Amino acid sequence: MKLLFATLLVCSLLLSSSLLEPAMAQPRSPFCVGKCDARCKKAAVWDRCIQYCGLCCEQCKCVPSGTYGNKHECPCYRDKKSKKGTPKCP
Repeated sequence: MKLLFATLLVCSLLLSSSLLEPAMAQPRSPFCVGKCDARCKKAAVWDRCIQYCGLCCEQCKCVPSGTYGNKHECPCYRDKKSKKGTPKCP
């Protein structure tokens, strides 16, 4: 009985994780992938930079050049703010 319960538990965990993974992944255009990789290549927290850059790029359709600054090139990217009022886009 315990073996059956353990087997069912493991199967349900594997199934739920495989179903949730596509829902959590955000589709990114090839344009945004390349631009955000370049923008975030020197970031200390690379995964967070890629996540927020990708969100901003998908909404604004542009990413400033370089790894820092140059936000004047993309006003939408520059003007996005977090709930705390800080810049949302890296």
